[in-house]
Amino acid sequence: MKGDVTLALTVVCTAIGGTLQYGYNIAIINAPTAHIQRFINDTCWERWSVSLEQSHLTLIWTFIISAFSLGGLFGALLAGPMAVRFGRKGTLLLNNIFLFSSALFALTSRAAHSFEMIILARLLVGINAGVSMNVQPMYFGESAPKHLRGAVTFSSAVFTAFGIMLGQVVGLTEVLGSDSCWPYLLASNALPGLFQVLTLPWFPESPRFLLIDKGDKEGCSQALRRLRGCSVSEEEMEEILQEQELAAGAQARSLWGLLSDRNLWRQLRIVMAASSAMMLCGNDSIYFYASYIFQEAGIPTGKIQYITIGTGACELTSSIMCNVLIERTGRRRLLMGGYAMMSGWAVVFTIALCLQGKVPGMPYLSMLCIFAYILSFGMGPAGVTGVLPAELFDQMTRPAAYMVAGSLMWLNLLLVGMAFPFIVGNLGQFCFLPFCGICVLACLFMYWNLPETKGRSLAEITAEFDKRGSAEAKGSEGGSLVEITAEVDKRSSAEAKGSECRPLVEITAKFDKHGSAEAKGSEEKGKQGQSNQEEAHQLRDL
Repeated sequence: MKGDVTLALTVVCTAIGGTLQYGYNIAIINAPTAHIQRFINDTCWERWSVSLEQSHLTLIWTFIISAFSLGGLFGALLAGPMAVRFGRKGTLLLNNIFLFSSALFALTSRAAHSFEMIILARLLVGINAGVSMNVQPMYFGESAPKHLRGAVTFSSAVFTAFGIMLGQVVGLTEVLGSDSCWPYLLASNALPGLFQVLTLPWFPESPRFLLIDKGDKEGCSQALRRLRGCSVSEEEMEEILQEQELAAGAQARSLWGLLSDRNLWRQLRIVMAASSAMMLCGNDSIYFYASYIFQEAGIPTGKIQYITIGTGACELTSSIMCNVLIERTGRRRLLMGGYAMMSGWAVVFTIALCLQGKVPGMPYLSMLCIFAYILSFGMGPAGVTGVLPAELFDQMTRPAAYMVAGSLMWLNLLLVGMAFPFIVGNLGQFCFLPFCGICVLACLFMYWNLPETKGRSLAEITAEFDKRGSAEAKGSEGGSLVEITAEVDKRSSAEAKGSECRPLVEITAKFDKHGSAEAKGSEEKGKQGQSNQEEAHQLRDL
């Protein structure tokens, strides 16, 4: 019980200053849109006595929106090296430097009469979100026991959804969304960061990082005892030692080292597809351009800010439900089911928009489709995507894998954020059909490529990929009978020719040499296994 409380508090203190920031900073930029655009126009008039046209104003606003995604991309690229050098917990604490700098620029932008400071503030808070979105799931996946690994890692998505809803509430006109308070709204993200700085240092570092990366056996044992609240189980310690043995003193892989390893291409392909689909499915476009979507759906302008709170509450509810179900249902089924439902609701939403003005009640059906779309997203892709790199890659390749996943997430978020207004302008009521196609493709891809990882160790998951790779290789080698016969004849003649050139004594000696080498190798493996068991007992005693 004590260990469960420690683990839960670690999750809360990490996530409040971590992935909650991502959701919060997506949401708070929507409420003061008109006020900030007026501030930009007034600033240009004060500087150059020029009033901006609407197209120019929209362009500057797009830069402000896109700066967050661009910063997230930089943060994703920084996350891997920082996690290796400073540790998982240390990186999350240092990450708040970007956050506090962003809050300072946002708070003083109006006094300085500089909308460029808002762009810089959004860039810095994007870096903060990019680092935390990668390092936090890594920290959770390495700290949680195997039977809770999915639920603990999925809690990142729960706090992201909570951050979205919290940002929508704080952004209301009655709270901080007014013309006089928008600088305080943009700077309010410093409060969760301050909470993390004050609380997270009291909790342990990732046990796997301490043992495998730093070689600190005593620190690993202490961290596990605090997180579990009891003596360390022999099975868990054996699993960590097995991963340490596989690492064998190797350094953490660089991004290029991961991309060039053909043995990891299957896992990398799944992570890249899942990360891209998560952003290309169009869910985050609802938060960036919520007002545009609800205007298309026919919702009165005065009601939009209250309806957007419903979208945040919907994703939070679905994330909590999925967090409960993930260890029962499994990752694969949730991911496929989420994308399948999203594609269905996208079709219904398109039909509702086409019939708007012709059939009564269509605006409300459109609104229902948006809520159902967000609910489907929260039930699977929102959280399961972040779990995959932690379960498919080992300690040496995990930071680089999160760099790849995070970079693709932010690149695609930037792409969708910039393209969505043009998609709406050109496609109109058919604006969600491209997202429907992405969801269908993602569902089919996961069906054919992703194995179930629920409750399985890294060695078991890797063996599953190796098995699939062998089956694919065997299938690809299935040439014609003539080709196979020719290859066999060629090899047989080469072997016969080699045997003819050597006496029988020489050939027999070679077989004896191979046999002794195999016996020696099996003996060394037996000694190594015994050594691992003794080391596990010693760590458990510590």
